[in-house]
Parts: sequence; C-alpha cells; structure tokens
Amino acid sequence: MTIIQLHVISEMAVPSWCLLLVVLLPAAGRAQSPVVSVILDPQTGNLSTVPEKRTDAVAWAVLKDGIQENGWAVLELESNKNYNDSIQAYAAGVAEAAVSQRLIYMHWMNTMVNYCGPYKYETPYCERLRAYLQANLAWMQEQMEKSEDQEYWHQVRLALLQLKGLEDSYDGIISFPQKKFTLSPFGFLLFQLGGDLEDLEAALNNSEAQSPFGSGSCSALIKLLPRNKDLLVSHVTWNTYQSMLRIIKKYTLPFRTSPKGGTVVPGWAQTFSSYPGTIFSGDDFYQLSSGLVTLETTIGNSNPNLWKYIQPQNSVLEWLRNIVANRLATGGQEWVDIFKMFNSGTYNNQWMIVDYNKFHAGAAEVPSGLLTILEQIPGMVIAEDKSDLLYQTGYWASYNVPYFTEIFNASGQAALVEQYGDWFSYSKTPRAQIFHRNQTFVQDLSSMVKLMRYNDFLHDPLSRCESCTPKQNGENAISARSDLNSANGTYPFGAMRQRQHGGTDMKVTSYDFAKRHIMMAVNGPTWDQVPPFEWSTSPFRNLTHMGHPDLWKFNPIVIRWD
Repeated sequence: MTIIQLHVISEMAVPSWCLLLVVLLPAAGRAQSPVVSVILDPQTGNLSTVPEKRTDAVAWAVLKDGIQENGWAVLELESNKNYNDSIQAYAAGVAEAAVSQRLIYMHWMNTMVNYCGPYKYETPYCERLRAYLQANLAWMQEQMEKSEDQEYWHQVRLALLQLKGLEDSYDGIISFPQKKFTLSPFGFLLFQLGGDLEDLEAALNNSEAQSPFGSGSCSALIKLLPRNKDLLVSHVTWNTYQSMLRIIKKYTLPFRTSPKGGTVVPGWAQTFSSYPGTIFSGDDFYQLSSGLVTLETTIGNSNPNLWKYIQPQNSVLEWLRNIVANRLATGGQEWVDIFKMFNSGTYNNQWMIVDYNKFHAGAAEVPSGLLTILEQIPGMVIAEDKSDLLYQTGYWASYNVPYFTEIFNASGQAALVEQYGDWFSYSKTPRAQIFHRNQTFVQDLSSMVKLMRYNDFLHDPLSRCESCTPKQNGENAISARSDLNSANGTYPFGAMRQRQHGGTDMKVTSYDFAKRHIMMAVNGPTWDQVPPFEWSTSPFRNLTHMGHPDLWKFNPIVIRWD
C-alpha cells in the first residue's frame, strides 16, 4: 500500500482566504460533464478524468441535477476494488468534484464565503480556530504513522484522502500524493465542519457567532407500525434556508478494513442526504450496506465548564468519527464503541442506530440491539439499547433535547428549564408533545411523511408560546418555519424570533426500502399547512441563494438506484 502522510499548512503559509479564491474562481466558468471516470495511466501513474463511464476506471460518478424540477440533485459515486484503497479514495474525491463543481461553487458562495474569509482570517477567533485545526491535523498524522489501531486510522486516512481529491479536482490540478499532501484548515475542510463549528465557536470564544440561543436542529422519528408490520425511520433537517442546495448521494467504496488488506468494510455502500462539497451527510441520515440506518439530532452543550474538554490532541472531530463508525460497524453496540473513541466534544448529538438485521415483521418479541441510543457532550458519552422502550411505546422521537439524565444535567439543560421553563424540558417541550400526540396516526409511509412535515402553528395549541407576542410560533412544530414568525414580535430567546431557518427537508425509509438503499425525500420548507417559502417575496430575499429555485413547493420523490 502507498503510505500517505498528512502535512498541515504552516502559520507562515499563504493566507487561507487566498487559497480559497484560487480554488473557487477557476471552477465558476469551467465546463462540467454529468458523468466522469477517473482513469489511471499504467505507464506514467498519472490520473485523469474522461466524460464517460468506464469499466476500467479507478472511480466514476454520475450526477443528475433535478433541483429546479424536484428540489434534489442525485449523485452516484463508485470506486473500483481492483485498485488499492488510497488511490480509490483520492479518485472518488476527484470524480465527485468533477461532476458537481458548479453546485460546490454556488453552495460555498451561499453558505461559507465569509467564514474566516478575506477580511476576517486574522481576527482573534479565526486565528484560534486555525491553530486548533492545524494542531488537530498534526496529531492525527502522528496517530496514522504509529498505526496502533490500523483499522481505525486507515479509515481516517482514506476520508482525508477523499477530501484532498475533492479539493484538487475542484482546483483543476489532479496529482495523487505519493508521500505527503496538504489540507488547508480553511479550504474544503470547512464544508465538513458545519456541525463541529457550532461547538468550536463557543469553546474558542467567537464573539461573532450567529446561532441564536436555543436554536433547534432537526427532528427524527423511529416508528413501529401497528402489529409490528414495519419499522419506519425518518429525519427532518433544521437549517438555514441558504443551505438548501442539496444532493442525495450513494457511495459505493469497497475499502478494506486495514492498509494491509483484509475484508471489505461492512459499510462499503452508503446512501445519505448531503450537500455539495461534503463527503458525509451532515444532517445526518445514512442507509448502510451493513444493515444499519444511523441518524441524529443535535443536543448541544450549554455548560461552559465543559469546553475545557475540547482539545486538539486525543480528539477526532465528529464528522470523521461518524464516517469511521459507519464504515466499520456491524451493529449498534459496535457503532457506539467506534464512535465514542477520541470524543472531540464537538457537534454534540443524540445518535440513533437502527439495526434492520434485528427486525422481523410481525414478530412480538423484543429484538435486542434493534435500537441503540448514544448521546455525546464534551467529556462524556452515554449509550444504551432502547429496543424494549421502542416496543413498549411504539416510537422513539428525537428533538434536540438529551434523553439521558446525566447528559441532561451535565450539559446545562436542567438550568435552562429552571430559567426558561418547559420549552427546554425532555417530555414537555412542544415537539415532544406533538410527537406523542400525532405518532398514533402513522399507519404507513404517507402518514409518516405527513407527520414529519407537520406545522400547523397558527392553530395548534402545542405551538403556543405564552411569553411570546404573538403567541403562536412557527418554531414549535415538527418541521419549523421560523421565517413566518413576526419580525416585530417579542420573544424570550433568539430561537423564537423571525429568521431564515426551519425544517429544510424530510427523508424516510422502511425495512424494505433500506435493504435496497431507497428513500423517500422532499427538499424545502414544509408547505402543507402554511404558505410555501418563496425567496422573491420573503424578508430574506437579499441573502445570497445562488442556484436555488425561487418557489420551494416540491412533493416527496422516491430515490431509487440502477
């Protein structure tokens, strides 16, 4: 196997924003093919791309852009097991960027262009963030060289190589690194850090952090249908509306378990909702060839005493631990054991691991290991098998509030309940009550979609905010519509005010769908019971939203694969 070394760009290197301009500008006007193969020349060892699907390719990608028609682009990416893992990983990144460079450019301009950009890269926070990321990348390099846990660090290395291939391809310079390669802290690594940055900003004292206090981030429901005839798993992303340039991806990457070979990783095929320039989901919602479906909602951390646990050493950021666990795990407990290693304390979530291998339609007995719940905060990870509770109640709902008492108290959530009331509680927060009331109506996929897109905030008493003016609030729903809150209202904290934020999608799968990597998905804010979101008439029409449809009024579609 080729040995790859990771070298971090030094403090004296070219400013990161200059690197980004070099990377981004050439691709803006470059021609793009929807089908690309990455070919290895056996004589020179050079990689190149061709606008066709080739059986001898190291990797190939196909992009179908239906964003204007149905809200989604769909990407299929595959690498060739006849080549070694390292070159497969790099070529996979090359192929993805080659077919999606236009979407990457627009998504960067919509969401990341000003983050530690040309006029901010020397701010105290950006300097601290750069130093943290450089130190963390350097520490991971040391671990990869030691190879004490070859399986774990092999997958970390492959993920970083894939990211390097993505960035090189976008820049138009494809050169497989023979011994070393560089990753800019403020290059496309930022695309991967969306969730991790939420906590890094707090830990590194970013005075310009934009996330409103109490802001929700995703709703999820695992629903056992009557008579146990099926098990449905669904997720709704809550995000800014500028982030709605979306891609459903299927990765088929037959990597081996170690750099010396071994068997193919259990999660060699993955289907997930994602974004341009991102090599994992970020939402997160995954269907894996191992038989697992993994998803999360963010629980965050409100206890400043825990930020001391966020250190660049002995730490792997969440986006990477997520990738490694999804590739290597064969069951819920194994996923937990892998994911909790090197807890970074960033992107603190409640994870749900559904093992469809354990589900048998119509069976009355509780299958151990069917549902595993994990919660992470800085310095602490707790996980338990909750299959029995799923069978007792018929559902598991997740809505940005910790379930485990130890996590709830240590993260500062109990103090928030004392200060602000039931909105921050586990069982009485509006979404908990709406899920409890409405989950009984779920009988099939269509009724599951209806619940996950639910927002009747103008009429639902559970959407009421007694300390708000007006009382009814678009945040208090399964799929939020904070843009519909009054700009002139009064609110107890930032999450309740008017903002360009809400439920931006819905994904759902079933036992039969998951086996075939099929999902039903809809992109854009909910419009069943409220007006559809339209950029040109919204209070946020002046925000950058390149490539977006103006009117977001799409129906769910079923994503199938050839």
